[in-house]
Amino acid sequence: MIDLRLIPDAWRRYDVTVRDLPFALLLAAGSLIPALHDLGTQVGGMPDRPYDALAVAAIVLQSLPLVVRRRWPAVCLVLVSAGFALDQLRGYHTFAGTGMAIAVLSAGAHLDRFRRTAMAVLTAAYAALAVGLERLGATERPDEFVTFYLAVCVVWGLGAYLRSTRAAEAERRRRVAETTRAAERTRIARELHDVVTHHVTAMVVQAEAARYLTAAPDRLEETLAAVSATGRRAISDLRHLLDVLKPDHDTEDAALTTGDLSSLVERTRKAGQPVEFTEEGTRAESAGSAEFVAYRVVQEALTNALKYAHGSRTEVRVRYGEKEICVEVGNDGTGSRSGSPGGSGRGLAGLRDRVDALGGGFSADPRPDGGFVVRARIPAGNAS
Repeated sequence: MIDLRLIPDAWRRYDVTVRDLPFALLLAAGSLIPALHDLGTQVGGMPDRPYDALAVAAIVLQSLPLVVRRRWPAVCLVLVSAGFALDQLRGYHTFAGTGMAIAVLSAGAHLDRFRRTAMAVLTAAYAALAVGLERLGATERPDEFVTFYLAVCVVWGLGAYLRSTRAAEAERRRRVAETTRAAERTRIARELHDVVTHHVTAMVVQAEAARYLTAAPDRLEETLAAVSATGRRAISDLRHLLDVLKPDHDTEDAALTTGDLSSLVERTRKAGQPVEFTEEGTRAESAGSAEFVAYRVVQEALTNALKYAHGSRTEVRVRYGEKEICVEVGNDGTGSRSGSPGGSGRGLAGLRDRVDALGGGFSADPRPDGGFVVRARIPAGNAS
């Protein structure tokens, strides 16, 4: 059985000329129904005339060009106007005369270029039609001709309004798409920064240390093994990030949480950074995105400690509350600057954005007695 709900979607996939064809054919067919004779638009009050070959031509000109009313609105307007003039001058007053209003509406809505010229030509053509009808004995008063012209202007204005509304909606969608793309690029940049910077910094620090261990084969082998393990971890995290970018990937799959902090701290220790790690309170069953953000705060703070205070005593404190997770990572600043020679500040700025997005608070400041401390208060809830 055919699912009727799929019909509108299937119909919209057709070209606009195909979708406009049924209405044009209906208008032409209706004009040939005897009961609908003389029910069309009338201008000038010319006496009705029986249909003949020219009546058929007028019907065709006023109905079939509507097929291209959205594709070529100017062509449609010219042909329909010619048919309408023939219809009125000959007094057929066919039902297809309704096509004139549709053509004017479509021109106002879909004509992109020479809009003022089109309106001026249409006005001149109507004036010529009025003069022709007057010479043929039209019974309408001048004010009635003006009233019909104003009605045409209203129809054009309605089309112009639809055009502006459609343009505004298209602009809104474009801006939403650009904002979405920018946000996605920012998110990817943050993830790449967090993953690459942390692991590469650890590898640089470990490689620097290995230069001084040539006389201690056991420690050298241990350090090189740590470099290798860090590299494999970086590759694994990058693969996971690339998987996340796939459209069919479940974003909640294998998400980092505060439960992974122990492994993070241990890897940092192997890179040569003495880290004290303490946790207070009990992790909530579902803290939403808070745990992921807390993990990134600790990761970035430890990366900076490796870069700018390698070997200094570093403390990581994580406190779980009922409605928030508080993170504090600090060092005493006594270590060496053996990591990357400089930074862009993108990491801390990204952390601030992450925390702010959840309605929390973030600070990163030097200590009065030396060192640096990063603090974050991250609201926790069931919403991710």
